[in-house]
Parts: sequence; C-alpha cells; structure tokens
Amino acid sequence: MRLHVEYSTDYAFTQPQRRLVQLLRMTPVNFAAQHVIDWHIDVDCDARLRPSRDGYGNEITMLYITGPIDRIALKVSGEVLTDDRSGLVEDAPEPLPVEVFLRETNLSAADDAIRAFAADIANSEKDPLSRMHLLMSRILNEIRYVPTLDAVERNAATAFASNTGVCQDHAHIFCAAARSMGIPARYISGHLYRRDGAHIQEASHAWAEAHLPAIGWTGFDPANGISPDDAYIRVACGLDYLEAAPVAGQRLGGGEETLTVDVRVTQAQNQAQN
Repeated sequence: MRLHVEYSTDYAFTQPQRRLVQLLRMTPVNFAAQHVIDWHIDVDCDARLRPSRDGYGNEITMLYITGPIDRIALKVSGEVLTDDRSGLVEDAPEPLPVEVFLRETNLSAADDAIRAFAADIANSEKDPLSRMHLLMSRILNEIRYVPTLDAVERNAATAFASNTGVCQDHAHIFCAAARSMGIPARYISGHLYRRDGAHIQEASHAWAEAHLPAIGWTGFDPANGISPDDAYIRVACGLDYLEAAPVAGQRLGGGEETLTVDVRVTQAQNQAQN
C-alpha cells in the first residue's frame, strides 16, 4: 500500500522562549516491509535541523531554535510504500543485541500482577509465537481501549490495574509481560492507516515487537488485536514510550506550553484513484 502522512505539531508559549532543542523521531526507516519514497520535516521559523541515527537504529533529527519565540509550527509529510509481512521485521537497522530488550524501565516494569498474568499465559502455551499471540489477545480483551485517555506516560502496572488504556499502555503491558517470560520485547511508535475512514487522528500509534526464536522480531498490536500489516508505518523503537516518542526536548524560558497535534494518514492520491 502507498500511504501518505501529514503530521503537524504546533507549540505555543505564554512567554517568549530564548532557546529550544528538540530530538525528533519522526522519520521512518527502510526495511523489508516498508520503503520511504519521500519525507520532509519543515519548521515555520529560523531553525537548524541535523539528521542522524540513534543507538536503536532510529532516524532522528535534532532541532535547534534560538529565540525569542512564542510559537512553533512543525510539519512532517511524506509517502511510504508498505507491504504486509504478517508483522515480521526483516532487514531493519539492528545495532544492538536482542538481550538489551529484556531490560525493564520505569514505564515498562512488570509488577506481581503482570508477572502472574504472564505466567498464566506461559503455562497455557509452550510455543513462543503462540504465547505472544495469546498475550496480545488477552491484553485486547482485558485492558479496555480508551483512545481519548490522556495518560501516555503512565507505567504498565498502573494501566494494568486500571483495566483501561491507550495504545501506549497496551504496548508497555505487552513489553512488561513478554520480558517477564524471558522474551525480548520493544516499544514501537508509528502511524496507522485506518481502513474505517478515520484518517484524522490526534496522535501517532504505538504497538510492540517481540524477538522470537527462528523468526526474529515480530510485531503485535494489542490495541487492535493483530500483527502489523500494510496499514502500519513503523517509525521508531525503544524500551518504552520515552525512548521512541516522536518529540523530546528542552526549552530555555519561563511560562507554560500548549501542544496541538494533528495526524492524517491516507492512501496516496495516485493509488486512491486507481
């Protein structure tokens, strides 16, 4: 599928800022299931953009702005050609050993409840792939998806205890449970083309990947109960949300900050016409 992405992030500050430095994880990488045809990052002010790659293999862009400035409009757009590989992640940049993804973080640590949840799944299925599919379906059925819930940085244990969550919560719970079973897992941020016609979204999407024997890295989306197909654009990976979030940074200046995000994922014009 040929997908078109328009991603706008608008910042407004109650006081002028003297300096801003941001790390942008907004550019997809090429691998077997996706090929980036065209991609642009534009800023509506005088800014320096420096592309590079981080330790996880993600494409990153450092953004530097010298003020005074009281608002910023950041626009990302591009086209990606995707293929349905049943969630398999092949030929992606993999600079780290898989054992790194057994590490817990504050957001993805398993508590006693999650460990018991994972142990029950491990006792039910011996095959690692079947375990991960069961884990995905159990999270889908037991952690009610609430897409408007504004809590993307709460930890897995809190979300699991509440039985509700956004896609970020589902990904954290999946990683916590998989790692407690001894299966490396990582958090993924990206975009999802909605086949139901809901092309305008309030944020990027999130899911998880697990490293399975003889298969390698494979994606699982507990929020939708499927492995990623050609409707998914994979952008960044990390141990948790903070390590794969689209934007992270610091500012020098007082006052409050407001953020507005608008994401549109559609089929490219030529494909839609065909």
